[in-house]
Amino acid sequence: MNISWDATGYEKNFSFVPAFGAVAMDLIDAEDGARCLDLGCGNGTLTAELAARGLDVMGMDASPEMINLARATHPELRFVLGDATSFSLDAPVDVVFSNSMLHWIDRELHPVALARVAAALVPGGQLVFECGGHGCGARIHASLARTFARHGLDYVMPFFFPTVGEYAPLVEAARLRVTHAFLFDRPSALTGPDGMADWIRMFVRRPFEGMEPALEARIVAEAVDELRPEMLRDGTWYADYVRLRMRAVRVA
Repeated sequence: MNISWDATGYEKNFSFVPAFGAVAMDLIDAEDGARCLDLGCGNGTLTAELAARGLDVMGMDASPEMINLARATHPELRFVLGDATSFSLDAPVDVVFSNSMLHWIDRELHPVALARVAAALVPGGQLVFECGGHGCGARIHASLARTFARHGLDYVMPFFFPTVGEYAPLVEAARLRVTHAFLFDRPSALTGPDGMADWIRMFVRRPFEGMEPALEARIVAEAVDELRPEMLRDGTWYADYVRLRMRAVRVA
């Protein structure tokens, strides 16, 4: 699941990712001073927002690039390296929050990650998260798959985008009782005239691993050209995002 991030490019061109994630925080029901883990904290933007809302928060991410950026940007907060499928805490927390991270984990590892989350929570503690849901980026990934096929290559979907019906049982199998679950469309405007190409290069990394740069550039350009009629509107590129937002409570 881990990739090497262009942390500066992410912050410059994809700030909408944490901006939208702030809305999911409204599902957190906790008193001031409640202990919180921001799991997959990225550049620390939402970690700072959690702190501003009165939580005693620590950020965790598997990317050294993101952790370094978070520490530089928010030196008053604590950030640590950690993988969602293997982390542990010195003491359990009241809230685990996560935004735009869980869909990076391979499907078969989600029970492991959710078990780690449950172990990190006190009884009655909350998991609140938002991630990509079923159908997220469907047009983009379909175009990439067709473009790969034209070059005699297989396109391996790099994300797990579940439905509510798929994911709620996984959450509840980890002793987390689901209290809220939403699956909704959220078309998202991308930055700049090369927004779609930049999005593919930033987020769709695994299918291109080991590919010659010239072929990668050709595939990206062909996919962008195919997507242009439906995904470029009035000069702005859009990604066809679908989000899954949930709240669950750790049972004793």
